[in-house]
Amino acid sequence: MTESDTLSTRDLGDGIVELQLGRAPVNALSAEFLMEFADLITRLGDDEAVRAIILTSPFKVFSAGLDLKEAQDFDIEQQHAIVRGLNEGFLALYACPKPVVASVSGAAIAGGLFFVLASDRRVAMTKSSFGLAEVRVGADFPVGPLEIAKATLDSDTQRRLMLTGQPIGSIAARNFGFIDIIAEDQEDLTAFSLSEARKLAELPSIAYASIKQQLRGETIAKIKTALGEGGNSPEGGWFNSETKPAMQRMIDQG
Repeated sequence: MTESDTLSTRDLGDGIVELQLGRAPVNALSAEFLMEFADLITRLGDDEAVRAIILTSPFKVFSAGLDLKEAQDFDIEQQHAIVRGLNEGFLALYACPKPVVASVSGAAIAGGLFFVLASDRRVAMTKSSFGLAEVRVGADFPVGPLEIAKATLDSDTQRRLMLTGQPIGSIAARNFGFIDIIAEDQEDLTAFSLSEARKLAELPSIAYASIKQQLRGETIAKIKTALGEGGNSPEGGWFNSETKPAMQRMIDQG
């Protein structure tokens, strides 16, 4: 259906579309990538021919979050741009009226985890890992990802992920309730993800979109209100005095 350097789609039949995240090598998040993603997921959501979407990555890492080396040099304008991308990219996914299956082939860390949390069904591999490392890099959460995390994760899981910054494996993620199915290998991951998408694609689409809005509407409205009040442009930027040194420590630790 469409293709760019970082995003591509493939028609899998029966109204199911694969949306591949392809910003090599680890789907590091940039403002441009996230805004392009927001535009594409919105268009897929508006397309009557689309019945379900599968999010995939061709890389060993599903998404590693921000490129810390790049982010260290962000000025205020660039900080605002990435905050807007995080807010609007993941809001567009969370609010998408179509069923979305995250097919998680590897690690989904920090901002990259929100591709998973904002989806409807989540299939992972045994080798997958998940984390919200923001506290370790000295940055808090933009309002969009924050509200999605609060709506998606229970309070103990929020505490475990958001206040330690440490990753967990796929079995723990399933125990915490945000991974649904674990596949042993890539072949099973693809098969399970397609099976889940087919089940969702067979559901009445108007009712699905309506119920999804009933479940998520309050959170969506809260995010939109916050963005209207300046949530994309935090005063003084996104970073604080600890952020860049903390990013450097993370880089040094590999």
